[in-house]
Amino acid sequence: MNPNTAADLILHNGRITTLDPKYPAATNLAIKDGRITGVDDAESYEHGPNTKVIDLKGRRVIPGLNDSHLHVIRGGLNYNMELRWDGVPSLADGLRMLQEQAQRTPPGQWVRVVGGWSEFQFAERRMPTLDEINAAAPETPVFILHLYCRALLNKAALRACGYTKDTPNPPGGEIQRDHSGNPTGLLLARPNATILYATLAKGPKLPPEHQLNSTRHFMRELNRLGLTSIIDAGGGFQNYPDDYAVIDELHRKGEMTLRIAYNLFTQKPKEEKADFTRWMKMTGPGKGDDYLRCNGAGEMLVFSAADFEDFLEPRPDLAGSLETELKEVVALLAANKWPFRLHATYDESITRFLNVFEEVNRDVPFTGLNWFFDHCETISDRNLERVKALGGGIAVQHRMAFQGEYFMERYGKLAAERTPPVRKMLELGIPVGAGTDATRVASYNPWVSLYWLTTGKTVGGVSMYPDKNCLSREEALRLYTQGSSWFSSESGKKGAIAPGQLADLVALTDDYFAVAEEQIKGIESVLTVVDGKIVHATDEFSPHAPPQIPVLPEWSPVKVFGGYGAPLDVRKAALAGVPMPQHQHNAECHHGGCDHAAHQLLAGIEAARNRYAGFFGLGCDCFAF
Repeated sequence: MNPNTAADLILHNGRITTLDPKYPAATNLAIKDGRITGVDDAESYEHGPNTKVIDLKGRRVIPGLNDSHLHVIRGGLNYNMELRWDGVPSLADGLRMLQEQAQRTPPGQWVRVVGGWSEFQFAERRMPTLDEINAAAPETPVFILHLYCRALLNKAALRACGYTKDTPNPPGGEIQRDHSGNPTGLLLARPNATILYATLAKGPKLPPEHQLNSTRHFMRELNRLGLTSIIDAGGGFQNYPDDYAVIDELHRKGEMTLRIAYNLFTQKPKEEKADFTRWMKMTGPGKGDDYLRCNGAGEMLVFSAADFEDFLEPRPDLAGSLETELKEVVALLAANKWPFRLHATYDESITRFLNVFEEVNRDVPFTGLNWFFDHCETISDRNLERVKALGGGIAVQHRMAFQGEYFMERYGKLAAERTPPVRKMLELGIPVGAGTDATRVASYNPWVSLYWLTTGKTVGGVSMYPDKNCLSREEALRLYTQGSSWFSSESGKKGAIAPGQLADLVALTDDYFAVAEEQIKGIESVLTVVDGKIVHATDEFSPHAPPQIPVLPEWSPVKVFGGYGAPLDVRKAALAGVPMPQHQHNAECHHGGCDHAAHQLLAGIEAARNRYAGFFGLGCDCFAF
């Protein structure tokens, strides 16, 4: 036996969906040096002294999920500061969590609920009121972002931001006022979300050492949900290279548990070309490695092309300068072989964008550029054909799962039936990748997105699409794996469990192909492997779990509630009937009292997490003010 050819990891006794058309199903696989080396060929796998062998115990295994549009770099810098309402079953639960976190948050810090939720997910099916928020947190500043529609601030946050009767409305938003002209605490995104971005930016930031910790926890949270790769779409106030220093350091230290390909998002209106010209001297598409690499430009190329989506408001009219400014930037990118992505919600905007692209393509062909649109909720068949002719792709996200009710109210149910027209995209042979657009306009949970793709339902349970516009479970999974790989120019390198591909895979809590459709949203990972290394393990695989890392700062909401669905919330667990471990007194009690019992309790909750992850009850009925 040659130790140089022995497998690093062998997984057997599983139900493995490979997504490899040559060998679609398997029971075992082998991994060596971060690559798949064998599938369903157990007799040929060489064992060495360091070979790890794991019995999958019949678990469903799939290729690692790949979100083609998630703001992971920005999200990581802030994750430990944010209280997540994503997946919380009731407003009563959310308000109780808000009250508890306000009591834990030290002076000078804020409580932030920064998107990823919809009032339609709540049992009460309504928004919180400003009175409820002020009662939950009378002294601690609270900022609650609802999609990119509005933000709710309590009185303490208004004071912290300096918003008074004399504060004028900024160009990018509206401060709602009472009859005396005083701000009420409601900020409205009219005509765009600038006021929401700018107000959130007034809050304190984590120090660099806590940002490192926060980013590691966010990556682990995504690993918990089965994600192994992300394409980062940049973002406002995400400056290159300054705001990439944290992810660069984690990459240098070998502490990334998620593969990231990042796009660069222009930061300066009217200076977009200068931004990209400067960045071209600093980096370029493909620069980096399989863990962290530049992917090109976007999703903002020029500010005049930002067709901001808020279906509570009419479609925005874009500036007359759009064509001139966009052509200048796209010509620069195409000439330098920089792939690009562009935020595009409305067909009217897409028509103007494509006019520019076709004009540039006549002088500088887009051949092999892997350019693409993001979103495309209302794109027409004619514009789909134009995208196809230019060799473009479309990255789709489950924004309609969070805004579908608003869209139908404004435009009608018939108009909503193909928002976006994913089936038509696939029929035309356009590359399509799936994702979320998290963390603000939607949740980062990929299983909510897969639920939306396969059922056509919003998080509130409203059916939007006829069956013909929904995907099969395998089709949806392909978009979340092989489909997304095209968008980082990595087709054939990841997305399938096949010899030679990157060893990224996930074993699931439940069989995605067999569970009832409503249970899809509650699926998680019990074993996540990235580059052949185990980055998440729970349940029967817990002995293989990587070491835990502390949560910083000490008052972080993540430490008490966790991420999606508040999996560490003791009260929510109790309401769902999860038995709490009983504290057993021991010698430690004589030294530090019984405080260590809290750690035992949290460990017990983590072990029982999947028993209440799908709980959708009425919350705590004792919450009242």
